[in-house]
Amino acid sequence: MLDLSFDAPKPKVIAGATGDWELVIGMEIHAQVSTQAKLFSGASTTFGAEPNSNVSFIDAAMPGMLPVINEFCIEQAVRTGLGLKAQINLRSAFDRKNYFYPDNPQGYQISQLYHPIVGEGEVIVEMGAGIARVVRIERIHVEQDAGKSIHDMDPNMSFIDLNRTGVPLMEIVSRPDIRGPEEAAAYVGKLRQILRYLGTCDGNMQNGNLRADVNVSVCRPGQYEKYQETQDFGHLGTRCEIKNMNSMRFIQQAIDYEARRQIAILEDGGKVDQETRLYDPDKGETRSMRSKEEAQDYRYFPDPDLLPLEIEQDWVDAIAASMPELPDAKKARFMSDFGLTDYDASVLTADVELARYFEESLGGGDGKRTANWIINEVLGRANKAEVTPRQIAAPAVNTAILSMVAKDEISTKIAKDVLEIHVETGRDPNEIVETEGMKQVTDTGAIEAAVDEIIAANPAQVEKAKQNPKLAGWFVGQVMKATGGKANPAAVNALVTAKLGL
Repeated sequence: MLDLSFDAPKPKVIAGATGDWELVIGMEIHAQVSTQAKLFSGASTTFGAEPNSNVSFIDAAMPGMLPVINEFCIEQAVRTGLGLKAQINLRSAFDRKNYFYPDNPQGYQISQLYHPIVGEGEVIVEMGAGIARVVRIERIHVEQDAGKSIHDMDPNMSFIDLNRTGVPLMEIVSRPDIRGPEEAAAYVGKLRQILRYLGTCDGNMQNGNLRADVNVSVCRPGQYEKYQETQDFGHLGTRCEIKNMNSMRFIQQAIDYEARRQIAILEDGGKVDQETRLYDPDKGETRSMRSKEEAQDYRYFPDPDLLPLEIEQDWVDAIAASMPELPDAKKARFMSDFGLTDYDASVLTADVELARYFEESLGGGDGKRTANWIINEVLGRANKAEVTPRQIAAPAVNTAILSMVAKDEISTKIAKDVLEIHVETGRDPNEIVETEGMKQVTDTGAIEAAVDEIIAANPAQVEKAKQNPKLAGWFVGQVMKATGGKANPAAVNALVTAKLGL
């Protein structure tokens, strides 16, 4: 049973010279929508294309070019909102956020400030040992990405790549409910997991398809509780925003550094300036980027080229009916249907592809045995080789091997050898067992002969085993060794116990 709470999570406490301080963290996650076309044009969103090859006249802000909404992007945003148990707004609108950057040819970004497509929702974040936190989602709005400035190709000039310009983003804005670096990383991880299950974002942080802006502030113990009672942000201290974080590890490091920086300023009698900062992983510190703008600084106004967006409830209901099973529900089903532990179910549902791989490997077999096999044998090899489990063994291979184990045709130890040979040669598991003579010995007469031989050759060990029955395992091991691991372990155990009179 999970302890779900957002009004009393355990805060990260940092001791300062003048007393304890607590962290308060809110996050804005920019998730690139999984779609083949951009938000307002038909240009491709393919990553890694030649610079400026995925650019339409609309993306380049040519005169007279008008945006046209990509309906599938809106559908993906609605699907995301439903996956986060959020309110879907049947009427939303696009606004212009005015600012100049070299890689933003329009001179403004089309976003949603006043009327977002998705309202309040929640993300349940598991923190281990049956403890979970509810992080409230304030809103999700759809907006277009900017291009990319490249500064390291020439010492005297910068280059601009507009391929990302107009790429659709979902900005998922949380409440300041996160109370520590580990919880922040867990939140990003859980959100990424849900998005991947939904198919609305691939979650590739290395390519920048999932980025986090982290708002950090510090306050004295008790102030957060006052904020919860009054919803007055004044209790939480001045926040600083750390932009464009694309690594769980760096997110934790940046939060820890920024919190300590703010505490040092406050304890020295200074004032924290609200600003946007960047994290330098090489130096392990944040540095100032610019003063933090407020909404009025961007001169938001309704986009005159786009009418308010109105969607039908029937359309939302149709999307809801097509929703996939989400990770929490899948984990609960794995535990109830297959008798998996909380840990095993968590591992197998951490990634949607791994969960699918597990179910495809079952083949009507034992769920617990299949889970142990994949986690202990297949995943270990996959992680070591830095490949996917499917590249180690197709689900049908796992089914074939585990089926032979269930029929007592091979032992668990032999099963590992079969997998190893399959990985090296690609041969069929059944063919490996037949041609390599790996079938388990179930003939009790042959096993009994091996047991008698081992006992007769080790009288001193027999006396020790009679005094200490735990030492019977030594005889079992010797028999298994003598039979090349092919003897049925249960039969060996039974015969050894009987022969020794234990």
